[in-house]
Amino acid sequence: MNRSASLPAPLRRARGIVLAGLAILGLAGVAFVVRRPLMMSAPRCLAGRWHGCLDTENGVLLITLVALPPAALAAWALARRRRAADTASAWRMSLAEVGMVYGTVPFVWMTMMPGPGAGVVPGRVSLVPLRDLLTMGPVGIGGNLLVFAALGFFAPMRFAALASVPRILALGAGCSVVVETAQYVLWLDRVSSVDDVLVNAAGAALAALASRRWWRTTAEAPSERPRPAPASAD
Repeated sequence: MNRSASLPAPLRRARGIVLAGLAILGLAGVAFVVRRPLMMSAPRCLAGRWHGCLDTENGVLLITLVALPPAALAAWALARRRRAADTASAWRMSLAEVGMVYGTVPFVWMTMMPGPGAGVVPGRVSLVPLRDLLTMGPVGIGGNLLVFAALGFFAPMRFAALASVPRILALGAGCSVVVETAQYVLWLDRVSSVDDVLVNAAGAALAALASRRWWRTTAEAPSERPRPAPASAD
């Protein structure tokens, strides 16, 4: 049985308020930690300049934080529309759709940022597995794990066909191959590495495991419906 459904409405409302408050406090803490880098890129972003804003990690992080209220509003509007149409799991589906986009686009954007030799240095490829992991370092590995983490977390909640860790692993690997191929073709002065594909796919799979308690109920719901009894032959 669903424990949240058995709670009284005031307790569910209070729990929602507490969770929302914790999320706001967490975001405020992140903003406080990175306030100085964000303020360095804020003037260029406010002026609508590409250089110094959208081509820097600090600028992309600032735009991501600014886009959080519109993303929350979009999720609320989608959920309200689905609830008006009496759609099951309206909030879960809406949050999953917005979360996939909001949590994936910034990381892919940073991954596709051109290096100093973009357009001049030909594309480079590293096809030896595990060779580049030592040069990535903890920060590089952590960043690669987060590239498709939001996709792995929310995609099984939204699409029942993806409610499987191997499928999410394949999805993360496929998306990563597309990104690495684009880096090579566009001459972005980045190394297209097989290790990036492996770490990106692992991040998506780990995120899928983290959200398993929510997407498993979605995937198993159709099987719990009673099947019609076969007609007896007279």
